Amino acid sequence: MTNTETVENVETVTRVVMRPPRQFNVVLYNDNSTTMEFVVLVLMTIFHKNFADANALTMSIHENGQGIAGTYSLEVANQKHDDTINAARMNGFPLRCSVQES
Repeated sequence: MTNTETVENVETVTRVVMRPPRQFNVVLYNDNSTTMEFVVLVLMTIFHKNFADANALTMSIHENGQGIAGTYSLEVANQKHDDTINAARMNGFPLRCSVQES
């Protein structure tokens, strides 16, 4: 005969740690062919910057060689990257853009 115990009223506590999703920067790079007006337009239409912010960021990209257009989840950052490259190519500009973890 075996001796077994029955445990009643046992609670299991599971702790879930929620972390915010990783964020990614969309970076635009300066080049000698893409017009500043086009970069301002991209920043206003794709990244939803107002004119003053888009103009200031364009100047920063021009002076520093690159600048962060925005910080997003990976999916949104990739879509903004693709939209930027497509708009640039459709308008004949070689504008470069990348997605980098922030």
